[in-house]
Order: sequence, then structure tokens, then C-alpha cells
Amino acid sequence: MTDAFSLPALSPTEPGRYLLSRLAVIRLTGTERVKYLQSQVTCEVTALLPGQQSLGGYCDAKGKLWGEFRLVVLEEALLLLTERSLLPRMLPELKKYGVFSKVEILDATTDYSLLGVAGQGSDSWFQAQFGLADSGLLPDGMAIRITPDRWLLARAAVQPVPSLPERAEADWWGQEILTGLPHMSAIHQGEYIPQMLNLQALGGISFSKGCYMGQETVARAKYRGANNRGLFILQGRADQTVQPGESLERQLGEQWKRSGQVLDVWQHEGLILVTAVLPLDTELEAHFRIKDQIASQLRPLPLPYSLLD
Repeated sequence: MTDAFSLPALSPTEPGRYLLSRLAVIRLTGTERVKYLQSQVTCEVTALLPGQQSLGGYCDAKGKLWGEFRLVVLEEALLLLTERSLLPRMLPELKKYGVFSKVEILDATTDYSLLGVAGQGSDSWFQAQFGLADSGLLPDGMAIRITPDRWLLARAAVQPVPSLPERAEADWWGQEILTGLPHMSAIHQGEYIPQMLNLQALGGISFSKGCYMGQETVARAKYRGANNRGLFILQGRADQTVQPGESLERQLGEQWKRSGQVLDVWQHEGLILVTAVLPLDTELEAHFRIKDQIASQLRPLPLPYSLLD
């Protein structure tokens, strides 16, 4: 089976830029923005200083995710970077109790330019352009170092685009898949608890903070072993288009049994990478296919981090 890590599009040899049109920006301002968000989401908001960032999740009262996000802390605002399709349900829920606090919560997507920068030498490029060796504030926003030689820029929309080669946005999301980062869409809202997207392994859940929406379910999954599913990376072949939410089947002897569903997907000339929520005991030797695509083939890849928490 083709080695996904060797694909040039996902391992570029020089820095390039990716327009991240899939992302939206929720902005929180006001003197109680930190206190309010702390009471709503899974991550530890109060511990973050301007120039720092964290993954996190926002749950309903039953602990099921309205959405996952990357929290960016600016001097006068908090930004939640999340999938655009999540906003119609996620934003009204997040604003619901804001009327009782000194906080303003808005869809600020059009106010920001969101760009990915990736490829060999990207760390050196950020050092030369902004004097940054790691995530940090810019005069007009923030630069976030995702992994070595892979960055995300969140800047005011009026800023010029960096003079780097433009690359296909889909390849950025393929890189995100290989990094084991979760990106859910509207079809998944209300389906998963945060641990099913590995947020505990990615620093997106604090088990020592005070109450927040869905905390009881999240804590029970950790301390009582109430969760038996997690995020996996699969690679293989599929000649037809695959969409988030499609069912996966696992081969058991001569039979195929439904085992999970696609969270996110990258495809190129028959090659495919997906993230999928599967049973935690799934072995790397397991064989999968897309339901209704009997010729498709997928195998798990090792995660680049440990699921132990």
C-alpha cells in the first residue's frame, strides 16, 4: 500500500501558503471573556497568556460535542478557530448565557485572514519574517506553530498575503489528518464526546478545572472508563469520492461489519487518508473499506501521539 508520508503534496520541500477557507473565527471580547469561556469549554482558559493557544471542545449538557476548536489568546480578545459548518448550531449555544456576563461573542470570520504555511524551511521563514521560533503574537494577530515546519497565521484581513507559493487547501487538511488532529463538521455535532476525538491526548481537556458544559460526562469517561472509542488515521485507496460521515466497515473473516464513520478525508488520484472514530482496541493490522465501495481498502496508521492520559 502506498506510503502516505512520501506523497510530495503532504511533504513539500519548501514553504508554501494555504488559504484556509474551511475555518471560521468566533471572537470573544469584554472584561469577563476569560471567565465566561472557562465555564463553557473543556480546556484550561485561565492558564493561557496572550500569545498562547490550546485545542479544546465545546459540549452540550450531555457531554457531546457542538464542536472542537483551536483557542487563540490575543491581548484584547479570544479567538476560537473552528469549522465553518459548525457555526449555525455552535455559536448560538455559546452566546446563550453570555447576556449574564461582560462578554461579546461574534462571528468574526470576515475580519481575519487565516493562512497555513508549511514545507521544509517554514520554521526558518517565520524566524526571518517575524522573529518567532514558536507560537507568538503579531501586531495584527498571532502565528501558531502546529508542528515543526507547519504554522497557522491568524491576522487582520487587511494584511497582505505572504509572498510564498500558493498550494491546494485540501493538502493542508491532509497534513492535519497525518498529524492526528480532529476536524469535525456539522454532520457530527452531538455524536461524540471529546475523548472520542483524542482531545485528552492533545492537551484539549483539563481534568482539574471547575464546572463547564458536559463536564460530568467527560470526567466519567476518564475516571470510570466509560469511553471505548477514539480517533484513528487510516490510509488506502478509494476510486470514488468519500465524504465525512460515511460509514466504515471492518473485515472479520469473510464478513464485513460496520465499525465507525469518516470524520475527515483527503483524496488524490485514488489515494485516500481519513480520520475516523473507531473502537480503541482496533489493531494496526485491521482491514477496512468504505461502505458501498467494496473495492476500497484502508489500513490504520500509527498515531503520532499516545492516547494514555
